Amino acid sequence: MLKKRLIPILLLKNGLLVRSESFKIHQIIGNPIYEAKRFNEWNVDELIYLDISKTHEYDLRRDDHKIKGLGDPLTILDEVSKTCFMPLTWGGRIRTMNQMQQIISRGADKITINTVAVENPQLITQAANILGSQAIVVSIDVFRHTNGEMEVFIKGGSQPTGLKPEKWAKEVEERGAGEILLNSINRDGTGLGYDLELIDMVSSDTKIPVIACGGVGRYEHYAEGIKAGASAVAAANIWHFKELSDRGGKRALAKAGIEVRL
Repeated sequence: MLKKRLIPILLLKNGLLVRSESFKIHQIIGNPIYEAKRFNEWNVDELIYLDISKTHEYDLRRDDHKIKGLGDPLTILDEVSKTCFMPLTWGGRIRTMNQMQQIISRGADKITINTVAVENPQLITQAANILGSQAIVVSIDVFRHTNGEMEVFIKGGSQPTGLKPEKWAKEVEERGAGEILLNSINRDGTGLGYDLELIDMVSSDTKIPVIACGGVGRYEHYAEGIKAGASAVAAANIWHFKELSDRGGKRALAKAGIEVRL
């Protein structure tokens, strides 16, 4: 049996790490390079960096977080890849095949795309053919409306698409994606746990691995995500506010009878 993966997600905004809530509220956490070094010492299986910046300006403006010369995301990737000794996924603001090739050539193992996958689905197939399906992760952000209906949103959770998450997930699989990063907008930063219905819906309709994200507030939530159908469980905020989050997460998964790499 394949072991289930535990994955931290680090959110980059204008060159700094932030925590997120509902895709709208962002609090500065720290420095993207220091965090990569820290996770190397922890027992995590992979690392995902997502650039959620709205502009092209990267400003490491706080003196305690300033790193000289880091003026763009690729430069940050260069520095992160020097100290990251686990599989590294890089995403955010990716629009072209050329960008993807640059990211892989500068140390990332996988690419994750979101908005451009919806706007130009053929790019999924092109990227899979050139880089391999194993290197292509499609990120799907889902908003649950007040009537319970779920819809895929793009552009940082700001634009509805009319797409049903399970149907879009099936399409990206058919187009060659190797993995899905599934995020609940409503649960983001709440600590209430994953949207288990969403995970079950998408994982039941696809054969490729689904990485669950959005809502983790305690370690027991990880096991719930796996039992709902996820192949891997990811979180962002909990890694910044709990000490030894890797050990606590792995212990909770093992206690629930889930095979993990200890």
